[in-house]
Amino acid sequence: MKGLVLKSTGSWYEVLANDRRYQARTRGKLRLKGIKTTNPVAVGDYVELEEEGENLVITAIVPRENYIIRKSVHKKEESHILAANVDQAMLIVTLRFPKTSLGFIDRFLVTAESFRIPQVLVFNKQDLLNPDEIKKQADLTDIYSDIGVKCILSSAKQDHGLDDFKNALQGKKTLIAGHSGVGKSTLINTLSPDLNLRTGEISGSIEKGKHTTTFAEMIMLENNTFIIDTPGIKELGLSDIPPAELSDYFPELREISRNCKFNNCLHTNEPKCAVKSAVESGEIAESRFNSYLSMLDDQDNRR
Repeated sequence: MKGLVLKSTGSWYEVLANDRRYQARTRGKLRLKGIKTTNPVAVGDYVELEEEGENLVITAIVPRENYIIRKSVHKKEESHILAANVDQAMLIVTLRFPKTSLGFIDRFLVTAESFRIPQVLVFNKQDLLNPDEIKKQADLTDIYSDIGVKCILSSAKQDHGLDDFKNALQGKKTLIAGHSGVGKSTLINTLSPDLNLRTGEISGSIEKGKHTTTFAEMIMLENNTFIIDTPGIKELGLSDIPPAELSDYFPELREISRNCKFNNCLHTNEPKCAVKSAVESGEIAESRFNSYLSMLDDQDNRR
């Protein structure tokens, strides 16, 4: 029997099979070849199942079309799969209360790009922005739209941008991520209030949200429309991207790097580097190039 993993709670998984939901566990060790992961089975996985008494046992993982992964917070030598078999990855960000750093945004985009997963950025909490922040946000949406990332402006409190948010999800399996407190669960609740996902307050002293989502979970909004809600991400470390390949996952760097003098140019100290020239001329955003350099040096910008 074949099933779809809807929820992971550690050693047990909620699986949809034959239009019914089952609790299942794994038999033995299931690993993705070549990658050490803390979770052998991920939400979005299609799995093979066998009956064992009153329970179901996962005996195999069907080969994945894709997956999105981050370094494990506690086991640095291993990685954690956020979701598998997704159509797009959506990051909810806020410019204040709490502030999402550009380095974190770019790490998320690079991670999704490295697995060839289309990306969407949702700039939430429009109601909190002052004029200077509105201008900064417009500059950012220009930067990201120009490299092919869909950008949406939203505010659940003001009922702003919710149709754009819903339309972006239609007919797709979407991983939705973001720091705790950016309003991810609140936005999802506006689509389907019956879900009643828990929302949390922001700590005023440090402007960080409290974690309200404990486990990754796939939720069906309607036929062929699924969202995968993930726990608030404190940090997102790149996994297994060699330095020589990193610029390939920045679309604007990838395009211009073809004009560099050296094929193996890392765009740091090499002569006649087309990328550095493009940064100086403003063709490539300085913030994006700084994110690239930070990732290249493995200097995490995770706040």
